[in-house]
Order: sequence, then structure tokens, then C-alpha cells
Amino acid sequence: MLNVLTVTDRLDRYIARNVLAAIVVVQFVLLGLDITIAYIDDLGDVQEGYTALDAFLYLLMRTPWRFYQYAPVAVLIGALIGLGSMASSNELTVMRAAGRSLARIVWSVMKPVLLVVVVVLMVAEYVSPRTEQYAEAWQLEKMQGEGAMLTSRSGWQVEDDSVYRFGAIRADNVVLDLTRYRFDEERLVEATYARRANWNDGAWQLEDVATTRIFDDRTESERADTQHWETDFTPLQLERLLRSVESQAPSELWEYARFLEDQGMQTDQPLLYFWQKILMPLTMGSLVLIAASFVFGPLRTVAAGTRVFYGVVTGLVFKYVQDLLAPASTLFGFSPVWAVLVPTLACAVVGVYFLRRNG
Repeated sequence: MLNVLTVTDRLDRYIARNVLAAIVVVQFVLLGLDITIAYIDDLGDVQEGYTALDAFLYLLMRTPWRFYQYAPVAVLIGALIGLGSMASSNELTVMRAAGRSLARIVWSVMKPVLLVVVVVLMVAEYVSPRTEQYAEAWQLEKMQGEGAMLTSRSGWQVEDDSVYRFGAIRADNVVLDLTRYRFDEERLVEATYARRANWNDGAWQLEDVATTRIFDDRTESERADTQHWETDFTPLQLERLLRSVESQAPSELWEYARFLEDQGMQTDQPLLYFWQKILMPLTMGSLVLIAASFVFGPLRTVAAGTRVFYGVVTGLVFKYVQDLLAPASTLFGFSPVWAVLVPTLACAVVGVYFLRRNG
């Protein structure tokens, strides 16, 4: 019995090692290709103070975000290559002949994928949001000179009876080009523009303020050098609200969605990215099932290059279906979680079906 368990453990480790090595190689290849293409494209931004080397360093800083983006495809293709290489050398056939069940082989493949999932989730929560911010700030300082401040993109937000448009928020907690539209039910009654807003001692102070009040028969305008801004917005909230949703951590996306819900606004976009990141283990597991079904099913006799081609096509179809279901969730009113679960469950069902046929 001890000898059998020892052999079994060795087979587990052998399968896991082959698959993990293939996943790592594929991830490096994908990252290398993507960085090369992006570098060629970013050479157009080279200017005085921002050299070609700086452009390359900027892309390297954004590697964690790219690592997260390509992880599912790397898992799919890596599993195909790892299992496919063992199938081509008849190692899987020998394992099956020795009594190794198909389910046990698939579980051996899942073990290194669980490690990849943990790493990807840690990167998405703690690494990529910070490196993205740092990379943007570093690039801006190189282009505009030392002391330049990172600004988050512009955006619209609602608070009580007011609609705000923010030009940007800088890293030093200064809001630029703030416009406030205040409504009485559905009628616009006041429009305020401030060149900037500073956060001092827990309160906002507007600068260079122009206010227009709208009445039924007239309008009144006034200007002020400074004005107190009564709002519940904090610099941290505004920074999260105006930062790219795609680069935010899962915890930040959940808080953002809750805030939008409290304001009566749509939460589809932040929830979509939230569920994509939280359900990453299911996504990768379903792609492993697809990869295993290809190797043991309809693609077991084809060349390795053909398997990789079908793996790339499957990964692209998976991504496009998710991207199409995202706006569909808004249009038809179903939860964004289904935009993530539907293609994931479809992959899992197809994979299990082919595995059972050939198990």
C-alpha cells in the first residue's frame, strides 16, 4: 500500500510540475509579446525628459496588471501544452493503463492552478492597483518635470440634489475644474464652477468660484475668491470614484458599487469587474476542464500546435462572450454576476461532457 501511495504522490507531483511549468512559460511569452507591442506603440510618446528607456521601465511597472489580465489564457494554454506533451509521449496512456482515473489526473492539473489563482488574487487586491498608480505618477513626473502630480480621470457623480463634474483629482488631494449643478426636483436652480478645491483640516475649500442662480424670470451671477464646499465626499472617495474601474482592487470595487447604489446610480460596471476578480477560481477551473477535455477528447490525436490554436480561439471566445454579456446585463436588467458565470459554467459543462464521454 505504501508503495502505491508513493507512486501516486509522485505522479501527482509530476503532472502538477509539468502543467505549472507550461503555465509559467506561456505567461512569460504572453507578457513578452504584449510588452513588446505596447513598447513599440509607446515610442510615440518619447520626448525630452521621457526617453525610450523610461517608456520601457513604465511598461515594466505595469507588469502586475498585465499578469492579471493574461492569467486565464495562460492557464488554458499552459494546461493544454502540459497535458498535451504527456499525451504525445503516451505518458497519460500509461497512467490510465496503470489504473489512474481521469478524474484524478484532472485533479492533479487543478493543484498548480490553485496556486496560480492565489497569486493572481493577491496581485489583483494588493499589487496591481498600487503599481498602476505609481507607474502613472512616475510617467507624469518624467513628462512634466519633477513635482508633477498624478491626476485621476474626469467623471460625473451624484450627491443628494446635486450633480458634479470633476475635471480630475490630483495626488495631493486637489480637485481641478469642479462643476456643480443643483436641482430642485427636476429643475436646474444653480450652477457653480470652481477652478480648484483644496482639502484642508478635514474640509473642502473652493477657489476662484463662479455661481449662477437660475430663477423663473432671471439669472443672478456672483464670483468669490474662496468658498466652503459642503459635501460628504472625501479625497479617498473621489480618488476611487474617478480612478479607472478596471484597475481597482476587488475590495475597492465593492465599496464603489455600494456607494453608487446609495446614490441611486447604476452599479453594473464596478460589479462586473468585482465578480470577474472574485470568481477567478471558477473561471480558471472551467478553463482547465476545457483544456483536459481537448486533450482526452476530440483533440487527443492532433498536433500540439493545433491544440494551442484551439486553446487561443477558446480563450478569445470566452473573453468576447463575457464582454458582450456585460452591456447585455444593463440592457436586459440581469445581475452582472451572470455575465461572468454564464461563460464560466458553459465551459465547465462542455468540459465535463467531453471528459465523461472519454472517461
